[in-house]
Amino acid sequence: MSSFNQNGDAKNADTSDDIDDIDFSKLLEKPRPLNMERLRSLEERSLTELSTSPPHLRNGDNASASRLQDRAECVVSPSVGFNTPRSLAGFESHPMVGEAWDALRRSLVYFRGQPVGTIAAVDNSEEKLNYDQVFVRDFVPSALAFLMNGEPDIVKNFLLKTLRLQSWEKKIDRFQLGEGVMPASFKVFHDPVRNYETLIADFGESAIGRVAPVDSGFWWIILLRAYTKSTGDSSLADMPECQKGIRLILSLCLSEGFDTFPTLLCADGCCMIDRRMGVYGYPIEIQALFFMSLRCALLLLKHEGESKEMVEQIVKRLHALSYHMRSYFWLDLKQLNDIYRYKTEEYSHTAVNKFNVIPDSLPEWVFDFMPPQGGFFIGNVSPARMDFRWFALGNCIAILSSLATPEQSTAIMDLIEARWEELVGEMPLKVCYPAIESHEWKIVTGCDPKNTRWSYHNGGSWPVLLWVLTAACIKTGRPQIARRAIEVAEARLHKDNWPEYYDGTVGRYVGKQARKCQTWSIAGYLVAKMMLEDPSHVGMVALEEDKQMKPVMRRSNSWTC
Repeated sequence: MSSFNQNGDAKNADTSDDIDDIDFSKLLEKPRPLNMERLRSLEERSLTELSTSPPHLRNGDNASASRLQDRAECVVSPSVGFNTPRSLAGFESHPMVGEAWDALRRSLVYFRGQPVGTIAAVDNSEEKLNYDQVFVRDFVPSALAFLMNGEPDIVKNFLLKTLRLQSWEKKIDRFQLGEGVMPASFKVFHDPVRNYETLIADFGESAIGRVAPVDSGFWWIILLRAYTKSTGDSSLADMPECQKGIRLILSLCLSEGFDTFPTLLCADGCCMIDRRMGVYGYPIEIQALFFMSLRCALLLLKHEGESKEMVEQIVKRLHALSYHMRSYFWLDLKQLNDIYRYKTEEYSHTAVNKFNVIPDSLPEWVFDFMPPQGGFFIGNVSPARMDFRWFALGNCIAILSSLATPEQSTAIMDLIEARWEELVGEMPLKVCYPAIESHEWKIVTGCDPKNTRWSYHNGGSWPVLLWVLTAACIKTGRPQIARRAIEVAEARLHKDNWPEYYDGTVGRYVGKQARKCQTWSIAGYLVAKMMLEDPSHVGMVALEEDKQMKPVMRRSNSWTC
């Protein structure tokens, strides 16, 4: 995470209070009951069927868990807390659920008496650095937990405050950032002399490498749609300020330039993987979030007036982006074999090896990693370069947004089951696989001491990913995969005091620099549990497939005449 200057500049302090082709209206229909026993993929039925909760989950073998270790490490200012009921839904299928809610509420941050977010970690045993800030991406699972628990006010406050921060002047040295850039994080600063509170935001000017958070704006749009879907209240999204905020975010991405691809060109460190890890170019995480935010924007924007032209741009981009991603980022056994047999130096519009990928550049591990049944979206595709690493967040978001076709979604789930030991192991879920090491690690990361092999972003295991995995499992009709992963996490997560991440090939060790009481580890677990308890919650973060965006998939055969 980025560093932060608590004394920020004055400009960084808040002192005030033809779319006919696609029909998304079915997402807003009244929910109908679902019989989860059928275990059908959600692509075979409407997401809006998810309204009736299945029977309460049975307690697993991990029914007993100790209370939080080192409670003192998780204490924050008395002003941070909520006295609302722990769970309006009345579920506590595991003893650690109650502890998780207590820990989540201790992470709440107030601004002038109103809750506006949750800090990244409540670990007083370590130097705070920027872990005492409210990060946009980190707050998403916390926001979903509160929405699912019938507490939307904090989410509304967060959305409005971050929208306010978007309007600030943003400069790094002498260069001014785009108007639509959302902050990576913000912090409440209390002036003891004047007894006055202000907000101080970081747009990347304090980040490691000085990289703006490309994903923050996408998460903001996705969360606004989740709030609207959960509450049934569209008045927030309909506010002129929110409509303008959406347009400003997407105008950064939809502007014309030199691009020959519909994907977004990004720098390293612009998303959850916020350090140098070789994800520059067209990373899957950003493309999947971009696709999902475009689809959410279509549901949120008014289709006339100032937004009409942008809506038309969004529709065109969605068609191009879905085709590009499904055709060129997708990898399964057949496609792997085709790439292995690629010809090179093809020069014409009929070229099959369109990116001139050299077959000898295929890493040896991918041949053994790819199961007979299964597939995934690879990490990056650009001229003469394919990053074949598996990235969990990008693939799960691809399922939730329906960037992945039903067949591809099923294949991703098949891969997770077939490679359980590698991707889940003793703590879900690998942020990427495999780790880079030795000489490659030196070149790609610049000898980053935090991203050593099988640690942190370099093959580390992140409990927060439980929520996106669970949502993807339910959407594809495979809740048993999520249940199994949650049981694995319950064996250690609470006992280890909610670490940020785990190290090792199977996630056996608490991360060497992992913070304890990491808020999104706590919230990710709660959201996963609540989704299994009531699968209708998945509708907040999942979109149905648009049949008209499904391209004809043609497998390349570069070796044929």
